[in-house]
Amino acid sequence: MRRGWILISGLLLVLACGEGKELSPAEQGARVYAVNCTACHHPDPTRDGTLGPAIAGSSRELLDARVVRGEYPPGYTPKRQSQQMVPLPYLAPQIDALAAYLGELSPAAN
Repeated sequence: MRRGWILISGLLLVLACGEGKELSPAEQGARVYAVNCTACHHPDPTRDGTLGPAIAGSSRELLDARVVRGEYPPGYTPKRQSQQMVPLPYLAPQIDALAAYLGELSPAAN
């Protein structure tokens, strides 16, 4: 299990390093999303994925609660009742970047 965390951390570090260019928080968040979220959520965050709903426009509060702790903020009504998402506490340091990326995207009109 520990080896898996090391591999994931290494992959995130490699992806976060550009070719000498400093990435904006939104660019970092896009990479975090691509590596960690697209297995369940659609590669386009404005669209529903196979397991997870569209999450464009998600607030930092929602991301912190759902991604890090596996819960919802008080008063939040989930888009789906599946309860399939597991907490990903190793992403806690990346929540600001993920929020920057998803926050700049407008949710798709239903």
